[in-house]
Amino acid sequence: MSTLAMITARGGSKRIPRKNIKQFNGKPIIAYSIEAALSSGAFDEVMVSTDDDEIAEISRKYGAGVPFMRSEKTANDFATTVDVIEEVLDEYHKRGQDFEMFACIYPTAPFVTAGRLRAATEQLRESDADVLIPVVRFSYPPQRAMVIEKERLVFKAPENLSKRSQDLEPYFHDAGQFYISRTESFKKNRALMVGNILPMELSELEVQDIDNEVDWKLAELKYNLARNCSEIT
Repeated sequence: MSTLAMITARGGSKRIPRKNIKQFNGKPIIAYSIEAALSSGAFDEVMVSTDDDEIAEISRKYGAGVPFMRSEKTANDFATTVDVIEEVLDEYHKRGQDFEMFACIYPTAPFVTAGRLRAATEQLRESDADVLIPVVRFSYPPQRAMVIEKERLVFKAPENLSKRSQDLEPYFHDAGQFYISRTESFKKNRALMVGNILPMELSELEVQDIDNEVDWKLAELKYNLARNCSEIT
């Protein structure tokens, strides 16, 4: 089953300038995604979708292909991940190359590993699911969420206050690292988080949103801690 790994890395970044190639523990952060995809052996092709010449150059240096540049339409602030995926798949189709499965990997996901990508690809291939999404548990039970009403705290579900944490159903959220999908399902749904979804649960030590400089420093600390604890495999 032919499989493509696409790493989406446009040049513009408002909150962290040049975020996709900023140094993370000694090398451009995008390098982690590229190296994990290449080392996994799970993909027939590993490419980077970018509109930026410097990102393209660095991506090629670390072994990824950049067979075409991203269009202006999919490089603006309003383009979605779905828009970028569609463009990549269409461009490959024009070149006479189609893939039965693909992975969309974010460029700022240093916790992504070859082992995780290989396992995720195999799990989806052997299942009847449309897409696999890595997820992580909410660290605090959302069933005990509070809101502010008229300047006072109010529990949204006060009936859960007397329940033990271990008796509350675990809730999960997207880890924001990668998605692996069957191409046919994606084209039919024009979305990633719909259909028959297979989960891959990650630990909190493997997940960190990186939206600002504080997040960045936390991610570096967590990455080093996870590596020392052998959590990153």
